Amino acid sequence: MSALFEDADEVSRRLDAVGQLVDQGTATALYLATTLERPLLLEGEPGVGKTSLAKALAAALDTPLIRLQCYEGLTAGEALYEWNHQRQLLAIRLTEARSETLTDADLFTEEFLQDRPLLRAIRHTGPVPPVLLVDEIDRADDEFEALLFEILGESSITVPELGTFTAVHAPVVVLTSNRSRELHDALRRRCLYHWIDFPGPERVVEILRRSVPGADAPLLASAAEFLGRARTLELDKAPGMAEAIDWVAALSALRVDRLVRGDVLRTLSTLAKSPDDHVALTEALTQLGCPPEGEPHASDAPHTEEARKP
Repeated sequence: MSALFEDADEVSRRLDAVGQLVDQGTATALYLATTLERPLLLEGEPGVGKTSLAKALAAALDTPLIRLQCYEGLTAGEALYEWNHQRQLLAIRLTEARSETLTDADLFTEEFLQDRPLLRAIRHTGPVPPVLLVDEIDRADDEFEALLFEILGESSITVPELGTFTAVHAPVVVLTSNRSRELHDALRRRCLYHWIDFPGPERVVEILRRSVPGADAPLLASAAEFLGRARTLELDKAPGMAEAIDWVAALSALRVDRLVRGDVLRTLSTLAKSPDDHVALTEALTQLGCPPEGEPHASDAPHTEEARKP
């Protein structure tokens, strides 16, 4: 199969076409992962856009996104495959009614196999490989990582009763982690690695402009500045891009064109995800560039010598 992208610049262009802005480092990481057919491990703080990046990659490639959401206690049956026990039992009863017998080989065939996300990605037969998103791998148990080694290293899965399934085209595998725990070295060795930082103010403004097209430009700029300062506070959950988009959408729906304390307080539930964070943000509003109504913003202060004359 030919390369999915010609170079990192094409990655940026095609992601941009589906509404996803990426920096050169991220575009290069995606280009290398797709070209070398290596899994890509994305790490970063919650809310920086790791999951949305995988979704946008699938959209840019016009291929299915197959998502495995990890959590504590995730089992192999939920991630790999399961047998359809109800259909097996029905087959046994029908066979008994005909006074016939079934062997194990008759019951454990592809007819009774139920694909879960990992096997579904391996058995995909389309012209373009799917994007397999293993989301928040750090939430799964340590032992679960070992289940991924075969699919990450060989793009295959072994079903003892049927043999080994190998992908026609290796899926584009993206793993995300919020670093709630350290991942095993064996998993990291099998992956390319990229750390995603929270975007800078200019990129935040552009992301918000695309996500909330009805918002005024001054609101976007002040919101981006506010968010940057808010993320320096000691919060339980620093607001990420998802919260930022919700917040600006709420402000825009209220027809807010500049930040004032009352409007921020009315919409703070979109940013603060715990009572302590709500209190911390409320107490820091002036520090964050949002003075009480009637007081000028820093951006409203006169800047010329003429303006400062009495």
